Parts: sequence; C-alpha cells; structure tokens
Amino acid sequence: MLDDFLWRAALAGIAVVLASGPLGCFVVWRRMAYFGDATAHAAILGVALSLGFSISVFIGVLITALAMAFMILSFSGRVFTVDTLLGVAAHGGLALGLVAVTFIPGVRVDLSAYLFGDILAVGRDDLFIISGGCAVILVALWLRWERLLLLTLNSDLAAARGIDPRRENMILTVMLAVLVAVAIKIVGALLITAMLIIPAAAARAISRTPEWMAVLAVAVGLLAVLAGLFGSFYWDMPTGPSIVTAATAIFAVASLASLSRIKFRH
Repeated sequence: MLDDFLWRAALAGIAVVLASGPLGCFVVWRRMAYFGDATAHAAILGVALSLGFSISVFIGVLITALAMAFMILSFSGRVFTVDTLLGVAAHGGLALGLVAVTFIPGVRVDLSAYLFGDILAVGRDDLFIISGGCAVILVALWLRWERLLLLTLNSDLAAARGIDPRRENMILTVMLAVLVAVAIKIVGALLITAMLIIPAAAARAISRTPEWMAVLAVAVGLLAVLAGLFGSFYWDMPTGPSIVTAATAIFAVASLASLSRIKFRH
C-alpha cells in the first residue's frame, strides 16, 4: 500500500494539472511564455518576503507574482518594449529573491525546493491550499472561457461584442499568479512555465478544437506527473525536473505523430 505522502503528492499534482492544462492553452495561443517566466521567477522574491515577514509562502508568492504581472502590464509599451520588461522582471526578480534570503536574520533555507519543486514534501495544509487555488482557477476559466477564447482568436470581434480586453487580460493575469503561487511547491519557480507550455504544446499537435486541446493538455500533464512521481520515488530522481522531462518526452512523441500524419496525407 502506498504511503500517505505519495497520495498527497499525486493529488497535489493532479490538482495543479487540472488548472495548468487549460490555462496553458491560453499561454501557448497568446505566446505568453516569457510572461509566465517573469511571473514565476518573481516567486522567489515572494518566498524571501514570506520568510522575512513570517507569513504563508503562498500569500507572499501570490502578492509578489501579482505585483510583478501588473507592473509589466502597466509599463509595457510606454518606456520599454514588452520583451525588455519581461527580461528585467524575470532575471531581476529571481536574483533579488536569492540575494534577499541571505539578509534575513536567523533564516537558513535551502531554496532548491522552491526553484525545482518538492512534490513529495506536500503536507495536508499544502494540499488544501493547492486544491483551493486550482479550484478558483477552474471556476474562473469556466466562467470566462468563451470571452478569453474569442479575445484570443479575434480581438476585433471581441470588441464588437463588448468584451473589455483589459479586464479579461487582468483576469488571466490573476489566474497565472494564483497558479504560480500553488505550483511552486510542485515543480518550482524555474519549471512552472514548462508545465504550462509543454502539455499544451503537445496537445496542440494532435487536437483540432480549443476544447479538445484543453482536455488533452490535462491528460498529458497527468501522465507527466505520474511518470515523474514514479521516477522520483523508485529511482530517487529530482521530482520537478522528472515531471517536466516526462512532459517533454510526451511532447516529442505527439510532435512525431503529428508530422507522420501530415506526411501520410501528402
């Protein structure tokens, strides 16, 4: 019989994948990979602030990720281009977080778990927070799916139907920040974006509709989480990187299958 900690890890991974699958589709469609990186890297600064002020890591990371995301949305295109701001935010936030930890008195913490994740260390309280955060994301996606999809596919048609692009972008930004806050325990700040992009990219190669792509992205993520947990538990491999490696392998297979299908048609 499997140990309790492994069940908690599996449930936490499943919860994150259920939210990251469909959310990752929008990241892929909108080419927001670097935006996700900037938000995720800023999470380390949130970890440092949480330790310094003795508050929940989830709260600290969420506040920092939201602040970073809104800053990028507010200043992009005014003084600097979007890619420049994203580069500064991603690397500056990560570096500042790593430096800030060293100045916190009486705290000596190994940040590797926050950088690369430690899903096997998920506790009951962590599972509750992760599940709650992912449930919020799923509800928001269910309520805003058609609006976000229409805005992504045809912004002019969305505007004609009275959809406010700024409001929808803010909602999407909040969802990304919540995912970063809950997923940092699973795959770590450096790999969160990978779990957003890779399953969605794998699903895109073999799907024909947006909804089917979202479902397949969840399926790919689930397979990756289970494979990563298996490798971590039985072969003592790092869990976060193992999950991402499994997702990458599935992406490679899906891409080859898509290419083979195209060649067969021609």
